Amino acid sequence: MSPRKARADAVRNRAAVLAAADRLFTESPEGTAVSMDAIATAAGVGKGTLFRGFGDRSGLIRAVYEARTERLREAIATGPAPLGPGSPPRQRVRAVMAAVVRVKLENSPLMRVLESATSGDSGALVDTEPYRWVHAVLAETIAETSTSLDPSWTAHVLLSMVRADLLDHLTSDRRASEDRIVSDVDDVVERLLDR
Repeated sequence: MSPRKARADAVRNRAAVLAAADRLFTESPEGTAVSMDAIATAAGVGKGTLFRGFGDRSGLIRAVYEARTERLREAIATGPAPLGPGSPPRQRVRAVMAAVVRVKLENSPLMRVLESATSGDSGALVDTEPYRWVHAVLAETIAETSTSLDPSWTAHVLLSMVRADLLDHLTSDRRASEDRIVSDVDDVVERLLDR
């Protein structure tokens, strides 16, 4: 039996919801004030459409994030060096971490909402599909280096230093530039992989 093709109105509604949610999360400085009702109204759909299509608010936030980062994921999964799978391992870990920092800073309001939404529900950020995916890429690539550290643990350590709340603190309170943060993260990556 072949998979059911989505109805045209369902595809259209999903696109409208993602576009409305993306806009509202971007416009809201904290993002947390954006309600499912506001998203449904902005998208011109019923609230039930949101819950049927995304499960809950966290599911919708993850879908917006995944839509925004789809090109980056493709570059990491199948692209050329330095992000792609054929790159030298150390270079690839450094490139992936730099890309993660940049995408989190570019999507700061959404990242704060995503990370706070996941810490408030039954799961944790480490249990989300985007986190598990980038963790797996990093751990697999770290395993190809000569470090004596556990690859899975090292990948968690690297990802913990680029949490949205920490990046916000560094850019707003400490006035660190994106380039400075990327450089500091790169330095930590090098030091860890030298172990």
